[in-house]
Amino acid sequence: MDGYRTGFAASLVVAVSVAAAAQEGHPLVGSWHGDRGASATARRDVTLVMDYDGTQITGVVNPGFENLRLQAAKLVPKDWTLHFELDAKDVAGKPTHCSVDGKIDRLGSDQRTLAGTWVCGTAKETFKLTRDRDYTR
Repeated sequence: MDGYRTGFAASLVVAVSVAAAAQEGHPLVGSWHGDRGASATARRDVTLVMDYDGTQITGVVNPGFENLRLQAAKLVPKDWTLHFELDAKDVAGKPTHCSVDGKIDRLGSDQRTLAGTWVCGTAKETFKLTRDRDYTR
């Protein structure tokens, strides 16, 4: 009976360790990179960093000099669509409000994608981002 308990305990420790290593957290959490633009040739690089605390999605687009904070971020888990807004500047440097709508694809992949439309003022663009791998685990 004592060997059975030791074997069971060892199996349980291995199972918990494997499960912990496989966890990535919420599908939105992490950094995403890609581009956006009005055509296949006119694209701009985009970096998006998001976090989720169980109730609220927070994040920033292009951390650093541009540093645009997400506003009104909402996820619909039923179909994995995401909406957020942000205040940016247009090419002339004038303030403009942006609305971003996308869908997460390849949800089970460690390099899932987020793609959709990015509208700033009257300018409508498409975007595609890929979630960066977390190499710290």
